[in-house]
Amino acid sequence: MQLLHIDSSVLGPNSASRALSAEIVARQVALHPGMKVVRRDLETDAALHLSSAHLAAWQGAAVKDADLGTDLAKGGAYLEELFAADIIVIGAPMYNFSIPSQLKAWIDRVVVAGKTFRYGANGAEGLLKNKKLFIASSRGNVYTPGSPAAALEHHESYLTGVLAFIGLTDVTIVRAEGLAFGPEAKASAMLKARANIAAIAA
Repeated sequence: MQLLHIDSSVLGPNSASRALSAEIVARQVALHPGMKVVRRDLETDAALHLSSAHLAAWQGAAVKDADLGTDLAKGGAYLEELFAADIIVIGAPMYNFSIPSQLKAWIDRVVVAGKTFRYGANGAEGLLKNKKLFIASSRGNVYTPGSPAAALEHHESYLTGVLAFIGLTDVTIVRAEGLAFGPEAKASAMLKARANIAAIAA
């Protein structure tokens, strides 16, 4: 088995999502001894944002810029890692009501027509099958349904929606929210999230 571990927080050792994603990975390794783990840290090694040069290269134009060539190769590696993974763990903090731009750049490289999804007579079909997805979600405010800020939640809903579009529908979210409400609230949220991780079964 192979696990793809992706982190996107810019907070380094102070990141709640990084702490939780690491614990999810550790839980999966304990449940599946011998599993290979592939790590992508999008904060330290992010892809470039899409440009007209990327689109031209995908349409067959010659690649003369070394940085573009390196970035195109990185996008290809993203796809290969995703296809090879049986389990995907994504650390996803909320930034300004959505996901980090580094994570969006990764999504822009893996949501590819003809590779991870296709259109047919019945509309769009995701092509990634039989994979489990875990999302380590961290948020300063509370955005769950019924909360005052719920209408501003474009974080988990976007991430689960776009990944379901390419076939990743077996999703478990481990959430720690209200982290900005003070030390006690943060400790309580992290304790609850860690209990949810400990309860994950194979």
